[in-house]
Amino acid sequence: MWLESAAAAAAVSGVMYYAVGVPSSQLFGPSLVRRTADGGPPRVALTFDDGPSESTPAVLEILAKHGAHATFFQVGSNARRLPEMARRVAVEGHEIGNHTETHPAFYKRTPGGVEREITRCQESLERVHGRAPSLFRPPYGARWFGMFPALRRHHLTSVMWSVSSYDWERPAEWIAERVIRKAGPGAVVLMHDGDTTTLGDRRQATARATGMILESLAARGIAAVTISDLFGLPRVDQR
Repeated sequence: MWLESAAAAAAVSGVMYYAVGVPSSQLFGPSLVRRTADGGPPRVALTFDDGPSESTPAVLEILAKHGAHATFFQVGSNARRLPEMARRVAVEGHEIGNHTETHPAFYKRTPGGVEREITRCQESLERVHGRAPSLFRPPYGARWFGMFPALRRHHLTSVMWSVSSYDWERPAEWIAERVIRKAGPGAVVLMHDGDTTTLGDRRQATARATGMILESLAARGIAAVTISDLFGLPRVDQR
């Protein structure tokens, strides 16, 4: 009997791990992960989480140099701390998404706590940008109870990723090599222009890697675009 109970517990744990933490999972609700081939021009979506921060200008300068656009999932408290930098991202033609107000681990929050984080970030970003975003990415990529009902109430689309750059723990050359190797047409790439709610310039490796990645994509004829452009979604203009 105990073997059966242990096996059942292990199965439930496995399902929960997949539902909560695997980027491609759709068990809790639908998320954009990768665009399937549609015969159009080859494109990749670079996405940057956790900003704005003191590192954001370096990332923006690289994107501008290459004529590329990206989607920035901003933390509400960071946007309120650096409103001019948050707005600069939108003014330069990039897309803004909701990344919660304080970047908590959802699995440590009640459904009500999850909804409050999403709602407060919507309010903060609307205050900073003039309009609330239509895209959302959960902190740490962890979906949890209460998240999808809150997204429906705020008309938000969940966005995950198909390629993680691991840029929070690796040097620029390693980051670039990984993304270049894995990011084919239709990919959504996870990167960071901030470090949760930590102050300071901590993403210079990401900025350098972004330049290498964009050079490689251009050489392969692949454009870097926003999530809405990649998936053909209506875009909220926050400039």
